[in-house]
Amino acid sequence: MSRRIMLVDDDKDILGLTQAILRGAGYSVEIAASGREALSGILASRPDLVLLDVNMPDMDGWELLRLLKADESTGRIPIVMFSVKMEVRDKVHALQEGALDYITKPFSHDELLQRVERIFARLEVAPERD
Repeated sequence: MSRRIMLVDDDKDILGLTQAILRGAGYSVEIAASGREALSGILASRPDLVLLDVNMPDMDGWELLRLLKADESTGRIPIVMFSVKMEVRDKVHALQEGALDYITKPFSHDELLQRVERIFARLEVAPERD
């Protein structure tokens, strides 16, 4: 069974390209073009990883990150934030809010795949916490 990733971005070009990259690497990828759409999809499907854009019109990535981390049913889902924002404070804020990583756009295919693979590798060796 392949790992399931929820990809959230309001930019259709980025959604399409990133979905193709991840599917080409063998991942099952669901997409959402807004925070509200993503929340519904995440609650319904419980993906193994969420790749979450920061800037979205209806519910930004920060709000969605907080909601997911505060909910018992979704709080353990790993989340990687990505954005065109390159400021260190944004990266630190993402980590403080519970994201496992922060990727700046534009990113290379190789960088994206390496980061996703490393997250899944870490999850496989991490002990289960209660």
